[in-house]
Amino acid sequence: MKISDPYQALLTISTEINAMHESESLLNRVMDIAMEAVNAERGFILLKSPKHPDSFEAVTARNISKENITSIQEVSSSVVNKVLESGEPLVTVDAQTDERFSDAESVMIQNIRSVMCTPLIVKDQLIGAIYMDNRLETGQFDEESLKFLQAFATQAAIAIDNVQLIEKMQSENQRLKKQISLSEAFPEIIGTSQAIQKVLQLIKDVADSTATVLIEGESGTGKELVARALHYHSSRRDHLFIPIFCGSLSENLLESELFGHRKGAFTGAIENKAGLFEEAHQGTLFLDEVADISKNIQTKLLRVIQEGEIKRVGDTKIQKVDVRLICATNKDLWKEVEAGNFREDLYYRLNVINIKMPPLRERVEDIPLLADHFLKKFSIQNKKQLKGFTKEAMEELKKYPWPGNIRELENTIERAVILARGTYITADLLQLNRSLPEISLVGKSLKEIEKMAIMKTLEATGYNRTRTAQILGVSRRWLQYRLKEWGVGDGD
Repeated sequence: MKISDPYQALLTISTEINAMHESESLLNRVMDIAMEAVNAERGFILLKSPKHPDSFEAVTARNISKENITSIQEVSSSVVNKVLESGEPLVTVDAQTDERFSDAESVMIQNIRSVMCTPLIVKDQLIGAIYMDNRLETGQFDEESLKFLQAFATQAAIAIDNVQLIEKMQSENQRLKKQISLSEAFPEIIGTSQAIQKVLQLIKDVADSTATVLIEGESGTGKELVARALHYHSSRRDHLFIPIFCGSLSENLLESELFGHRKGAFTGAIENKAGLFEEAHQGTLFLDEVADISKNIQTKLLRVIQEGEIKRVGDTKIQKVDVRLICATNKDLWKEVEAGNFREDLYYRLNVINIKMPPLRERVEDIPLLADHFLKKFSIQNKKQLKGFTKEAMEELKKYPWPGNIRELENTIERAVILARGTYITADLLQLNRSLPEISLVGKSLKEIEKMAIMKTLEATGYNRTRTAQILGVSRRWLQYRLKEWGVGDGD
């Protein structure tokens, strides 16, 4: 077949498609120009599948169903497979009588007559193929048509490859921009791992919401940092963020702290006292270790959430408060509900937005970033010129399971910086292989076991309370309350 104006067609493809930067538009235009230039009845373009690089999939088609494309593509002796396997173009005047396709079922079933197919090749790499046919006439395509299609396909393949590269770069750029923007928005939360990026994105999405947030995660994973980030990126940022640790406070003391009390309400109540809900009005109240509050406090907390009202201990006056409530726990709160320790209705009220903090062992790729951050911080504090970690030290940091998570890592780096004499932190300075002495449990009450475990761990850590809390998986404040209860003197 005589191409009406092959040079004009090639000029059109060159000027048009090289100005396109979006795959779908480019592929559609390539298909239309090719079909029009050779007067084909049907056609399609195949490209390598992004999910399965060893296979090809149709990305655009004209006047042919997906099922028919699959039929033409999959029959082992078909036109398309011959081109894909050989990397050579192919044309036939009459496929029905062409011996090369005598056993090609797709050719016979679909009554295909004139066929033309050429590979799409870039830098000696096969990236796909262009297929066109006619079912009504023989001799529709000839060698001249094929030569045109080859020249056309060469330009098209380069344009397609360029567009795919541009889109890949744009996608990566968007990913990096998103990551950078999240990192800049929350500089206090360090990490580029997928796990921490999900947390940052969730913070960004819900920060300005009025919904309650439940942050779950092991001790030392940074739950309070997340709570502060939620507050400081909300419209409440100009008002107070007030944290309170609920883990070791008695019921009466916690009730007084949260709701306040009236003078004379109980022994020691020598004056009226505003509670934290009042102080946090229009701001944020963060309840750490909320799983440990009593059923009585749970009931009062539920009323605050439902009605926005509080009443001081010993008072009859009801006050309205506007407080964003964020709670955290290192326990599985739903298991506490199932065990009957926590009200189910309160659980649902607190768990409107749930943020799960990943333990450090599940975000190992963040350890170098965190370690470098703490190294700089403590080098400045201790007036030391440290350049970094030895390879062996960094490997130790990555292999260690970090039961105390980021808090334990921070403490480990601080100690190593203090002890360092050279310019690099070495593995021996990390002291990560220290084992705790065994504790005999037989014949001991639970209170005795708890005290023994704490005191033995304190002894093993050189009475370092921060390190002790990390190993035991509790907060430092909880440990301080216990030691105060037992009359143990102040430490670090």
